[in-house]
Amino acid sequence: MKHFTLKQIAEACGGTYVGDKNLINTPISSVERDSRNIKKNSLFLAIKGARVDGHDFIEKCFSDGAVCAICEKALEKASKPYILVDDTLNAVKKIAKAYRMLFDIPIVGISGSVGKTSTKEMIASVLSQKYNVHKTAGNLNNELGVPLTLFGMDDKTEAAVVEMGISDFGEMSRISEMVQPTVEVITVIGDCHLENLGDRDGVFRAKTEMFKNLRKGGVVILNGDDDKLSQVKEVDGNAPIFYGINNGSYKAENIENNGVLGVNADLLFGGKRLGVTIPAIGTYMVSNALAAAAVGTSLGLSDEEIKAGISAYKTVGSRANLIDTGKIKIIDDCYNANPTSTKASIDTLLNFDGRRVAILGDMKELGENELSLHFEVGEYAKKCDEVIAIGPLSKELAQGADGKYFETKEDAIKKLSELITDGDVVLVKASHSMEFEKIVEELKKL
Repeated sequence: MKHFTLKQIAEACGGTYVGDKNLINTPISSVERDSRNIKKNSLFLAIKGARVDGHDFIEKCFSDGAVCAICEKALEKASKPYILVDDTLNAVKKIAKAYRMLFDIPIVGISGSVGKTSTKEMIASVLSQKYNVHKTAGNLNNELGVPLTLFGMDDKTEAAVVEMGISDFGEMSRISEMVQPTVEVITVIGDCHLENLGDRDGVFRAKTEMFKNLRKGGVVILNGDDDKLSQVKEVDGNAPIFYGINNGSYKAENIENNGVLGVNADLLFGGKRLGVTIPAIGTYMVSNALAAAAVGTSLGLSDEEIKAGISAYKTVGSRANLIDTGKIKIIDDCYNANPTSTKASIDTLLNFDGRRVAILGDMKELGENELSLHFEVGEYAKKCDEVIAIGPLSKELAQGADGKYFETKEDAIKKLSELITDGDVVLVKASHSMEFEKIVEELKKL
């Protein structure tokens, strides 16, 4: 971390410093919410959760090397200093904003209903050709994860790429206030978190809350293929930069999807044509590459650096991860799902030769139209050779697809050997809570 002292932290969050005044100018080494990750001079965040109260671990953290804790309860006979606040989570956001303000570097904030993580990884890969880049790790993209991401920046960080995920109104305002992006990217406005946001117009309003926290002189980069985003005319007096396979100042031609060999395309921008090979499956990855090209150009990268960064892209986690068992190919895309992302994954499946099988499960947080949205995805999945739908909501999906239906993944797993044959290409996708990674593991054994 940059030099960041207990005094600065207490001032940032408006907390009360309690303890040895001789330690108030001590710089912290890290910020930790998990007592198992404490290092010498860590700051421990005592957060009360549904099952575990971090306050119960404060003394253990002090013993393990933590120099201070942020907490909501006065401590008796504390062995180290603590900063008393009304709400630890709110305090952490204020501290994160203060820490971010120590950096005068490009910070890219990314959001969208689909493709946040893959676009984040693509942009980070491109920017890494010129800068020492810090990026969001794992799923640290919410109101607690984003502060932890920001605290991961240090003196060597020359640029950062921060994923910003939301599920309700107001969250993006709070998250982007911490991030203060110099570049803002929105990928797609899709059908997600509709139980809170209502419809795509609500999703649009919630995502674009980030505009109010764009740093002065910053750049906004939007997907011109999205009917909602393409209507944005200006942000803070400046026109956005649009990218899209078909629409925008960054476009693509001659797209060739070669399955396991990746996707070839010509990226068109600035009057130039840049031929690239994207080492991933899915034509939608071309859109991610265009976003990265737009960000890279705005931050001074050369065409050669942009091309090298796109070629160096790596898929992370269970996001369109291709697994070849020797008998079948598995598209492990079970990290999460909504109607927009599921349709995109079906399109990816259809790029492969062989018998195409879609194993699809419930998509959560879709609100009052959840059943009709599942049926709609089922109709879209009819293009596949076989559709296997799993979960209470997916009964509608099975009906829309004229596919097979199982109430639980355990029921489906028992029949996998009968449903899947050698040479099949199998897509596995559902909301994360469905735990479809267990299906992936069983498919590997066939």
